[in-house]
Amino acid sequence: MNQATNLSEVIHINKDPALKNAGPIGKSIPHESAHLHVSGQATYIDDLPEWEGTLHAALGLSTCAHGRIKKLDLSAVYTAAGVRCVYLAKDIPHHNNCGPIVADEPIIADDVIQFYGQVIFVVAADTYQQARAAVRLAKVEYEAFEPILTIDDAIKAESWVLPPVDLKRGETAESLKNAPHRLQGSSAVGGQEHFYLEGQISYAYPKEDHTIHVHCSTQHPTEMQHLICHALGYRAHQVSVEARRMGGGFGGKESQSAQWACIASLLAVKTGKPVKLRLDRDDDMVATGKRHGFDFEWDVGFDDEGRILGLQIQIASNCGFSVDLSGPVNDRAICHIDNAYYLDAVAIRSLRCKTHTVSNTAFRGFGGPQGMFPIEYIIDDIAYYLGHDPLAVRLINFYDDVTQIAAHPETARNTTHYGTTITDNVIPSLVKELAQSCDYTARRAEIDAFNAQSPIIKKGFALTPVKFGISFNATLYNQAGALVHVYSDGTVLLTHGGTEMGQGLYSKIRQIVAHEFAIPLADVRFSATDTSRVPNTSATAASSGTDLNGKAAQAACITIRTRLAIFAAELAHTTLDHVVFSEGHVYAGTDDAIDGKGLQKWTFGELVLRAYQARIQLWDSGFYKTPDIHWNPAIRFGRPFYYFAYGAAATEVAIDTLTGETQILRVDVLHDVGQSINPAIDIGQIEGGFIQGMGWLTSEELYWVKSGAKTGHLFTHAPSTYKIPTAADCPSIFNVKLFNNQNVENTIHRSKAVGEPPFMLALSVFSALRDAVSAAVEAETGIRTKLKPKLEAPATPESILRAIHLGISQPFGPRP
Repeated sequence: MNQATNLSEVIHINKDPALKNAGPIGKSIPHESAHLHVSGQATYIDDLPEWEGTLHAALGLSTCAHGRIKKLDLSAVYTAAGVRCVYLAKDIPHHNNCGPIVADEPIIADDVIQFYGQVIFVVAADTYQQARAAVRLAKVEYEAFEPILTIDDAIKAESWVLPPVDLKRGETAESLKNAPHRLQGSSAVGGQEHFYLEGQISYAYPKEDHTIHVHCSTQHPTEMQHLICHALGYRAHQVSVEARRMGGGFGGKESQSAQWACIASLLAVKTGKPVKLRLDRDDDMVATGKRHGFDFEWDVGFDDEGRILGLQIQIASNCGFSVDLSGPVNDRAICHIDNAYYLDAVAIRSLRCKTHTVSNTAFRGFGGPQGMFPIEYIIDDIAYYLGHDPLAVRLINFYDDVTQIAAHPETARNTTHYGTTITDNVIPSLVKELAQSCDYTARRAEIDAFNAQSPIIKKGFALTPVKFGISFNATLYNQAGALVHVYSDGTVLLTHGGTEMGQGLYSKIRQIVAHEFAIPLADVRFSATDTSRVPNTSATAASSGTDLNGKAAQAACITIRTRLAIFAAELAHTTLDHVVFSEGHVYAGTDDAIDGKGLQKWTFGELVLRAYQARIQLWDSGFYKTPDIHWNPAIRFGRPFYYFAYGAAATEVAIDTLTGETQILRVDVLHDVGQSINPAIDIGQIEGGFIQGMGWLTSEELYWVKSGAKTGHLFTHAPSTYKIPTAADCPSIFNVKLFNNQNVENTIHRSKAVGEPPFMLALSVFSALRDAVSAAVEAETGIRTKLKPKLEAPATPESILRAIHLGISQPFGPRP
């Protein structure tokens, strides 16, 4: 900033729109740990110096999908080299449960086995290698029962972890009956492995007077604290849980980290030694939950333009053997059945299926992607049936935007099937902008021309939208706390309840705090998230980390800054109106003050030191709760989301009709993050979310052995058998832009969440692949039926070839 000569100039500079360019907000500032990541100095739990006497834990896992333990011979385990403790379910002093909502998930199985890979005993040894060698010496005999491994089998057996749920709006049966056109269909989308770079790990060490401190790679330190207390019979003030950073989480460390935190803590208290439990990648994939796979069946009625008049749909999810977070995951799927489309008459039945597989859990999008999948599939079916461009059908089904509502308020189409009135819809204008910038119409014609002359390679093209609600469905979790310390030299240390898993939460909140005090970023540092510093925290999930913790940190800063401003005003004999914080300085006073003091100026550090000497409090806590939200979980009605994040993606693909190989040729994304706090981080999240979503829909296939000695075993339990996208799978043209918008709600700096919404942009990949499959079938049969070929996700090469074969052999059905 140019040196101001009077207060009026300082005020003018601070009100100037260019101030945003001078401060940290809205700038593409590198991740706060980037320099540590690239230099190898970022400390993860396995990098911490180990306390003397640290023991290492390993898991004894079941080799039966469903049954009862007849005999458990651990004699060789007890006498194995280095073994210090063998721990069984009967040794747990209090509650043998790590279920986050329902107490139906044992930390260690006692006699009943619910899935292949369930923990049946644990070993602590002097070294990691000794512990892993010891668990392999166990001899176990089972009485095997018939397992349920698929959604279809669960439905036939009426096997549920929670009762079925129905949600209805309007006269669906009548609307279907009277619709000019009607289609029935079915599809399925698989689950997904989190595949975080850092596996599940906890390091627990006992302290004096029956207390324990746990380093845990978790998105929810407070839940870890509670469940450890339940297992040990401790109270909350005896347990502290710390998380500085994770090597990825994606929802897999929200509730699933609890089992390992509990086991490490139980062993530490039992042995009186520090205990580290780090899961091997294979054990991690076998023993931890995934994204829920879903099956869908629907009946849809529509008019000549493709407008949906009625929809009846059944969604059935594979929850695994226990509840975990399946209730809220499936409820969010219900809430996102509409995606960006108005549904006037809809009947939804949600089945929460119990199978004898690992309990499925939170994953980026938390049921939203599974909810959106069928409606995009249905829109494509309708467009194909009518011979319309899919984008035209999408446009006609969108919720009304502000302009449309103002023009026709009496017939406004802006209320969701769960009772929320949408006031911030920008999808129509956002999609039209993307369609123009990606040259949708011309490229659609070019692809049709290419397919007409290419006998083997077929291209597909699709543009799909995203409308994603931001907030926890469980209203109580929409709160956060923060603690800010200003030291006497003017530096700042802060912590809050959010956890950093690489997504840039700490980076954004560092920018927010630096902005509030108008100080350099280098003067702001984080301490680790710790339940002993900020209590009663919510999970870092639901894309709300910055929304909640950013506001809490801002509140603490405002309280401290106000104290400093009052102090500065007293020193300058002026009022608060004449105190300004700007670029590392504090200005106070007026140019024509009668006392002769005039304009006073200090560096931030100078004023802070004087405030300390004057015994002014220089630390404080901040708290925030999301306003204007409410949700009735019994009838699934209300306003569960504070606002919506919007986006759209246009994707061009090519398939080899002989091998089923696919290639993503080009992707164009336009995404709404409101007023971005850090565009570089936001764009990175959009790119990463899209690629992860692409993997879910194309290559990441989970497969459980269906028969034989290893029935129920997860065959895809390692990188050798489970394929996540690599750099080679990324589109060669990948254009990402931020939509020019600001949040209508009073979020932190009018920004919007960016963690989960971009994941669902990848639905455009699946729609484009279906488009290419349709082109292949039409070319081979020489006819164009009214039934679009059926494709299931993930669209692996096998799935692509299967869809082409069925489309050719059964061009007129059967459907579903």
